[in-house]
Amino acid sequence: MAKSKYVSNKNETIPLFKNSFLEYFSHIHPITPVVVYVPILLVCAYFGFQRVPLMNGILAYFAGILLWTLIEYIIHRWAFHYDPKSETGKKVHFLVHGIHHDYPRDATRLVMPLLVSVPLATFFFYVFMAAFGSYYLIIFSGFVLGYVSYDSIHYATHHINLKGKIGGFLRSYHLRHHYEDDHTAYGVSTPLWDYIFRTIPSYMLDLKKVPDIDLEKDDDKKATV
Repeated sequence: MAKSKYVSNKNETIPLFKNSFLEYFSHIHPITPVVVYVPILLVCAYFGFQRVPLMNGILAYFAGILLWTLIEYIIHRWAFHYDPKSETGKKVHFLVHGIHHDYPRDATRLVMPLLVSVPLATFFFYVFMAAFGSYYLIIFSGFVLGYVSYDSIHYATHHINLKGKIGGFLRSYHLRHHYEDDHTAYGVSTPLWDYIFRTIPSYMLDLKKVPDIDLEKDDDKKATV
């Protein structure tokens, strides 16, 4: 990804679009994915488990969650962090993900807008229907649960001082991606695929090396991400 010249540590943003409709829907409340997608994944799970044996369904459900974590990694590494050469490519990249690295604490752009997530969810729904037969509803439900968890974790890493072994690790792991090395730690909800694809940061277990981001203060800082 192209180097950023500015990083704001305030909960602030800048307009992305001149079109008021697009600009409005580029912002989203962080609870929106939970409200929209949890009922959908519950309905899919309810009807999906009626179609297959229970144990097979449970395994398929976890397979759906695992599949999301892979898609999460692929999108973050190869779509969000591609290195554009043209001016048009750089503008598109900034719209898609560059703004998040410039304004990482912007609370209204930390989860995926519905204008993006709904078409993607629809696409994967029909792909799963074609690929997984009678298991498609269960796998889709697990997949969507993985997505909702990812969006919630992503928001929390930027705006909540997560405590405990897991919460503290996920927060420090993602903040390192922003403030130390954006060529590693592409997984947000899990480091699994970073291990597999060898993009795990070598210093990940040393929590003392995590930049101490005070979420109670709004400090601007210059940084390279």
